[in-house]
Amino acid sequence: MHHCTCTDHTKRLNRRQAQDAALSDLSQRDGLWDDHRARAADVQAIYSELSEFERLAERIGACSGVLRFGQIPDPETGEMRLRLREAQFCRVRHCPVCQWRRARMWQARFFQALPDLVEAHKEARWLFLTLTVRNCPVEALRPVLRDMNTAWGRLVKRPEFQQVQGWIRTTEVTRGRDGSAHPHFHALLMVPPSYFQGKYYVKQARWVELWRDTARLNYAPSVDVRTVKARPGEADGDVSQALRRAAAETLKYAVKPSDMTADPAWFLELTRQVHKLRFIATGGLLKDVLKEGQESDADLALTDGDGQDDGSRVGFNWRPSDRRYRRYRQADAEPKAE
Repeated sequence: MHHCTCTDHTKRLNRRQAQDAALSDLSQRDGLWDDHRARAADVQAIYSELSEFERLAERIGACSGVLRFGQIPDPETGEMRLRLREAQFCRVRHCPVCQWRRARMWQARFFQALPDLVEAHKEARWLFLTLTVRNCPVEALRPVLRDMNTAWGRLVKRPEFQQVQGWIRTTEVTRGRDGSAHPHFHALLMVPPSYFQGKYYVKQARWVELWRDTARLNYAPSVDVRTVKARPGEADGDVSQALRRAAAETLKYAVKPSDMTADPAWFLELTRQVHKLRFIATGGLLKDVLKEGQESDADLALTDGDGQDDGSRVGFNWRPSDRRYRRYRQADAEPKAE
């Protein structure tokens, strides 16, 4: 296989970087930046309509305006790939850019911790659990979410839950077709192999009973529980890909960006209802694995993978007029001297 030098590739990359080249043209995978930043502009416009959300609109407007990438050779092909190294984020809860980066950061932290967990608990198995309650008017969402959080606190104390060695639980709220709110929990549970044996096994019907009782519901709620396992074609016993999928489903956006923009009045009320409520919790062996309190610009920027670069920087900035990131040479930097 022919491997070119970094210098060759840098020259090649620079030749393609016309004065105004779009990020998505130079790096297809980074076209996601355009998608998320365009959605952020839409959310900013919604927030700017009301004075109570003006500050949020201003913060989102200043989010990820300039991106500075390093260049890292692909170990397989030697081709240069862009890796985000620096950006400034607004950290507004419902900013689509920050939601995306936060989910990526949490997933990366989970997978960084996983090898040690697996080494210490080689036989561990995993469950993906979804707990729901009936839809409610979005104006009544806050007390419903508080009740759900209280119910979870009761659930983890139940005898059936004592087998769970560790857990990550997130809250998602989707918009019902009738404009209601559909709050639900996603949870990733780490259990020992004995969980699946005889008297220890918790059947789906029992999970329904447990959630109904702990949530003090007068109806049988919808509960989905499934074992995280390899798909056909994936190596038996290798659940790493399946676990990656389950983690991505657990650690994703709290509110779909499409739900934010589909009904601005619904979204503004949701923002009021969830103000300062925690949407993520961890326990057991997984407690603090996500380091939820740590969320600096560097944390949100460096979720694109490791790899040493030469210190050079390739800059791009957001162009609201055509809703794309384009080359911004003022943010470039030369390689660091050896």
